[in-house]
Amino acid sequence: MPTPTRSGAQLHVVTGKGGTGKTTVAAALALALASRGQDVLLCEVEGRQGIARLFDVDPLPYAERRIAVGTGNGEKQGALYGLHIDPESALLEYLAMYYKLGRAGKALDRFGVIEFATTLAPGVRDVLLTGKVYEAAKPGRRGKDVRQYDAVVLDAPPTGRIAQFLGVNSELAGLAKVGPIKSQADQVMKLFRSQRTRIHLVTVLEEMPVQETADGIEELRDHGFPLGSVVVNLVRPQDLGADDLAALTSGDVEPAAVATDLKAAGIEADDALVEGLLAEARDHAVRRALEDSQRELVAQLDVPTVELPRLPGGADLGGLYELAGSLCEQGMA
Repeated sequence: MPTPTRSGAQLHVVTGKGGTGKTTVAAALALALASRGQDVLLCEVEGRQGIARLFDVDPLPYAERRIAVGTGNGEKQGALYGLHIDPESALLEYLAMYYKLGRAGKALDRFGVIEFATTLAPGVRDVLLTGKVYEAAKPGRRGKDVRQYDAVVLDAPPTGRIAQFLGVNSELAGLAKVGPIKSQADQVMKLFRSQRTRIHLVTVLEEMPVQETADGIEELRDHGFPLGSVVVNLVRPQDLGADDLAALTSGDVEPAAVATDLKAAGIEADDALVEGLLAEARDHAVRRALEDSQRELVAQLDVPTVELPRLPGGADLGGLYELAGSLCEQGMA
């Protein structure tokens, strides 16, 4: 399978089936880029405050907040900022930016017009969310306290609707023929389809996530979006060799031999302990066989692939730095 290369992309979009650890991978990638000396903005658009929980900080407002720093593996120690994008705040900002409706926009909010527009109008939510991401990634940003970022990482919606999410501005551009809406939609689509963007897909080695990843890759290619890497997350330890796994699967491991090995290691084991260990080992062997079969399917996707381990202690801040280091080592950042 192809190996990842540092593409120099500025916008990294991270998607994946629910339960694959998409937000964790997005956070780890952002930390990895910061560890390469880049100043990075990590954005989320699904309203879950997942970034705040991962980095153990207060819930993020609709504003860029510094949440961590890189390890300093690059020429400098990059800073990591977080941004929680909600469509209501994005619409108010949009009205103020393009239609100069500062106080008038807030008045609309009091009358419930903002909530109505972002909840019921087809595609409006995604247009606003992608528009804010575009503004964050745009070179030459100006304004009070406005930062210029080397990279932006987006914790995006799941794979099943990622092409629709990224392509909604194309539909809007077809409806609005002139004016600021048309101009912004064209610029957003230009960014998403350019070499400044990479779309990464997160999966685990199970049948449904791998199939959804394959379907997502095909759909993204059909729509002309640039692919980055497939991140295989939550990979189990591979301490046992092929011969040991085969013996466990076929039931050829003798309990007496296990008891002898345990005793040699200074562990007194009764029959119940030995049988319990063998049962767990057989389950592990079956699981490894499934993962190996799915790994072969991932290799056929013809997309650069990296693997991240299942963290025994879970994805706390220390675990994120560990995953970030692994992404750096594998060439994704």
